[in-house]
Amino acid sequence: MRGISFFKLFKEKDHTSKDWVWSCCQPKIDNCWSLPSESCPCCEPLVPLSKRLNNWEDYYEWRCLPLYSPVSLLLHWPLTLYHVFQLTRSMPISEVHDKVHIHYLGPERELLQLSVFAELQTLFPGLEVNIELIGPAIPQFRDGEKIDLCSYCNCFGEGCSCKFESENASQVVLNGKPLGVTLKLHKGFYHDLYGDIVKDSFPHFIFAANAGVAVYSSWLPTIELIKEMDVPAVFTDYCEEAANLAASCISTVTGRPLTIPIQLNPFRQPMVVEDSALILPCYSNCFLFGM
Repeated sequence: MRGISFFKLFKEKDHTSKDWVWSCCQPKIDNCWSLPSESCPCCEPLVPLSKRLNNWEDYYEWRCLPLYSPVSLLLHWPLTLYHVFQLTRSMPISEVHDKVHIHYLGPERELLQLSVFAELQTLFPGLEVNIELIGPAIPQFRDGEKIDLCSYCNCFGEGCSCKFESENASQVVLNGKPLGVTLKLHKGFYHDLYGDIVKDSFPHFIFAANAGVAVYSSWLPTIELIKEMDVPAVFTDYCEEAANLAASCISTVTGRPLTIPIQLNPFRQPMVVEDSALILPCYSNCFLFGM
């Protein structure tokens, strides 16, 4: 099955998928897929990433996953970051040296499943990935928390090699430099915290998931700051109407057209958002656009 069939498959299996996401989003099983090994990426890929992934079908084929596996319901976070990197850079990942710095604005639901970002290890091979997560939804007690992701989320199979890899995980070192994914949490607004964060981490790009730029006035000083930084910034939203409203707001503040036009995200979450206030079909990270 190709193309729209992937999303149709999730619509048909919607009830099961929702139950799995609900159970998987509980903190008590934060580092486990709650799936068998054949249905989740719990270990290193069989072959290194050698070509650009263009959609979920490409990813599932590379990771040897059946199309009915529900992991895309959570992996849309890291796979969208991978796709955004491709959109904002003129060079392939293989030509990037040492580190990738990402400033991730406004995380909310992601905070319950940060371990899924470990998949970026295999999407950015040979690189250290540093992500600064900044937003008011970060709990006060997690402000300043640093998380090193050196292994993949485990499956529930007792005999799987992922258990051995996790128990013996240590940060991989290449040419004396550590590899892996490092997350750091910052409570507050980007325009207030930027000065301190950028001292240690100037971003290759800025990303804001399901941003709601047209809804929250707190985005205005952040957009003005990003304009001054002259760094690529990509936003996503749940539907095309919300993306159009956000694009209008951004262009009004910057006085420029978008550098990345509104487009469908091939790595959007393939399950409809039911609690949306809009009558339109909505999906997490559905449409993206950039300045």
